[in-house]
Amino acid sequence: MKKYYVNQTKQSNGDHEVHTDDCRYLPSANRKYLGEFSNCKPAVTEAKKTYSKSNGCKTCCNDCHTS
Repeated sequence: MKKYYVNQTKQSNGDHEVHTDDCRYLPSANRKYLGEFSNCKPAVTEAKKTYSKSNGCKTCCNDCHTS
């Protein structure tokens, strides 16, 4: 199980990226803890409850990253 977070600040394309707690792109501030999940899919679903345009980080959540 990994801990997942979502950026509270949207990216230039409007997405709020979901990251694992060990991702090098996880911001140190302006992030919301989503919980512990076995993979990125339920984490992105949880993030979409707050930010409808959420997406997995290409680096740490590539299975959930959409272009």
